[in-house]
Amino acid sequence: MTDQDTFSTRAERSPFDSAPATGGRGILRWALFTVIVGGGVAGAWWFTRAADPLPAPILAARPASGAAGTPVMLTAEAAKRIGVTYATVERSALRPEIRAVGVVTYDETRMKSVASKVDGYVEQLFVSYTGQLVEENDPVLRLYSPMLVTAQEELLLARKLLADVSSGDAEAVRNANALLASTRRRLQYWDVPDADIARVERTGEVQKTLTLRSPLRGVVMQKTVLAGQRIMAGDAVYQVADLRTVWLEGELFERDLASVRIGQSVTAEFEFAPGKRREGRVTFVAPTVAAETRTTKLRVELSNADGALKPGMYATIILRGDARRDVLSVPRAAVLVTGTRVLVFVRSADGMLTPREVTLGQTTEDRVEILRGVAAGESVVASATFLVDAESNLGSALGAMANMPGMDHSAMTPDSMANMPGMDHSAMTPDPMANRPGMNHTPKKP
Repeated sequence: MTDQDTFSTRAERSPFDSAPATGGRGILRWALFTVIVGGGVAGAWWFTRAADPLPAPILAARPASGAAGTPVMLTAEAAKRIGVTYATVERSALRPEIRAVGVVTYDETRMKSVASKVDGYVEQLFVSYTGQLVEENDPVLRLYSPMLVTAQEELLLARKLLADVSSGDAEAVRNANALLASTRRRLQYWDVPDADIARVERTGEVQKTLTLRSPLRGVVMQKTVLAGQRIMAGDAVYQVADLRTVWLEGELFERDLASVRIGQSVTAEFEFAPGKRREGRVTFVAPTVAAETRTTKLRVELSNADGALKPGMYATIILRGDARRDVLSVPRAAVLVTGTRVLVFVRSADGMLTPREVTLGQTTEDRVEILRGVAAGESVVASATFLVDAESNLGSALGAMANMPGMDHSAMTPDSMANMPGMDHSAMTPDPMANRPGMNHTPKKP
């Protein structure tokens, strides 16, 4: 083969064509292919694998949420130091006490609106601001009404007609009297006082304006009119409330409804007068219970002759039910409500304080009924219950940690912790700044 033929053969082969594999090169290619595929499979497994579950002993060592704490041993000296006292579970008479939050509001039966029954224009205001005190029958505004003027003129014409036919037949006199009575009634229906109607008939002069008056004694709670404004018949221009009696509106839980009845006496406390209580009575209990809150509306009527109670004030409503005999109870401070459990700490003969779950019943100002969980005569923690519970929970947590793998608590001593890697105790001195670089603490010469 000539050199030209060899060049032609090489030129016909593409540079991307693989050269024929020899034995050694083939094995190398297969090994490289296997490594690449194996690496891809391993990478896919690594990035898609699920998180490894914790070992079973670690899961078992975690205390369950809401689990009861461990008993606590408390000496008499320690109890005195943190303020722990004890009380005995007693059986006695108990008069349940229910407390609810209430809001002072208006007595709706003692509220009235001032409205004109004719169209007109406000010429003068006698009550010019909200909150003004008015007496019954006090003038509140003067109104000019063309309708009123026309009605008075018709009244005068009816009187004149009656005078003209007074010497005629009986039928004409009867019709004239009926017309006069009709015009008088129309003015009366528009709340024109009888004295004003009689004055128009006596003097023959038409009154241009009508005076609107307050229907009761009270406070102007709403004003929607200005001088010169046009008002239509039926527009409420004032709202007046008699605040000598007010309502307290609150909500009761469903479980307390059995202890409440209409006419029951209640006590109310207010923030503006600590220690001073006002007596009232229940006048209304709503016939329905709210599905979301499981509460029902309650209304209490209170006397407010001194005007000290203002609508919008908050109050605490206190209701006392009938006394119940032979009820198991403890002081209210003995009960600890954690959100998931209700506990009391029972003291045994050896001084051990054991947390015990209980079921509560009715409550009073200082005691609470226990339906289940303790027996009469047992001793319970009556104060500093929260501190005892914190110690109990701490003991429970440490007990759970003791079972975790790798935890050697025999080595957890102050001396052993000093040798733990990464612990630099040279800085844990009364003056840790002394060991910082660049700090020269040599006393300066004078």
